[in-house]
Amino acid sequence: MENEPEMPELSPPAELPADPAQRQAAPGMEQDPVVVASAPTPPPAATAATTAEPKGESWVETVKTIFYALLIALVIRTFFFQPFNIPSASMESTLLVGDYLFVEKFAYGYSRSSFPFRAWPVGNWMHGRLFGSDPARGDVVVFKMPNKNSPEYMEDFIKRVVGLPGDHIQVLNGLLYINGKVVPRTVIAPYVETDAFGMIHEVPRYRETMPNGVSYTVLDRIQESNEDNTQVFVVPPGNYFMMGDNRDNSDDSRLDVGFVPAEDLVGKAEFRFFSIDESAVWYKPWTWPGAIRFGRMFTPIR
Repeated sequence: MENEPEMPELSPPAELPADPAQRQAAPGMEQDPVVVASAPTPPPAATAATTAEPKGESWVETVKTIFYALLIALVIRTFFFQPFNIPSASMESTLLVGDYLFVEKFAYGYSRSSFPFRAWPVGNWMHGRLFGSDPARGDVVVFKMPNKNSPEYMEDFIKRVVGLPGDHIQVLNGLLYINGKVVPRTVIAPYVETDAFGMIHEVPRYRETMPNGVSYTVLDRIQESNEDNTQVFVVPPGNYFMMGDNRDNSDDSRLDVGFVPAEDLVGKAEFRFFSIDESAVWYKPWTWPGAIRFGRMFTPIR
């Protein structure tokens, strides 16, 4: 037999590295290009300096907000409108106990009485009124009690202006006289009220009309009372004569209040924004809805 040609020995294939980038092409073969995708770079971690608010900053902003709100409220209250509530019946039936109203502070200009504690921003040495204007007969005005001998000295009162500087004011038989002429009044429907015992009363009510045409209602509870007949009052310069619409139940210029200096005027009552009767109890919220006088809310004061 002829000897068969010897076959060359074959070497086993080299083991390929696991990483494709490190693989070598086999002898006699071209290496395929290998594309290696790089992993996305993670965003840098947020640092405490960029995400956390500086300590105390939120409290500072809160305090600043409260301060600015209080400042704005003080400016509005001092120079524009101040809220008041009615605690007594001296102005019935125009104003009732439980009425809440806004008083226009700039109506007659500004004086010491326009500011809290009667303190001018520039000191108490200033007197009189800045940008002052005169009240008109029939205006409903808030003022400081001017009588130094009264226990209510410098407390807030609210009455109607009936006498201007130089006027002669007198009440005879329940009728108001200004400079010797009677202020006309006509009978209208009585004022109906319920007392503390649940009894219903009808109080005589009249409509008075001032010489300047201002018209309003007054009550005359007691016929021929002491307040129904007075002396003649001559209003001094720079002063005003005030009377309550509830003529027999009002401490006004006929009595302890006396004449009211212009400097003690606080402002003009303009409108009611809320009203609630005495049946409401503050610690019993369920009594509030039935006590609200919705018909008196947001109504002008005449």
